[in-house]
Amino acid sequence: MAHDQELDASGLNCPLPILRAKKTLNAMASGQVLHIIATDSGSVRDFDAFAKQTGNELLESREEPENSTT
Repeated sequence: MAHDQELDASGLNCPLPILRAKKTLNAMASGQVLHIIATDSGSVRDFDAFAKQTGNELLESREEPENSTT
């Protein structure tokens, strides 16, 4: 999916991914798309709630399996 900006919140725990996303979104124009990469296990749920509370549209979210090195 095409996006206007990307935010890498990998390694950050709640609430930091949400706070960084909010700061980034505040600097963006209406209609622009922000792509967020987050590794916190609750991020999918957190961003769903964030979108509903702020009126932003969540275009896509997905959880990818963790890489296992056993």
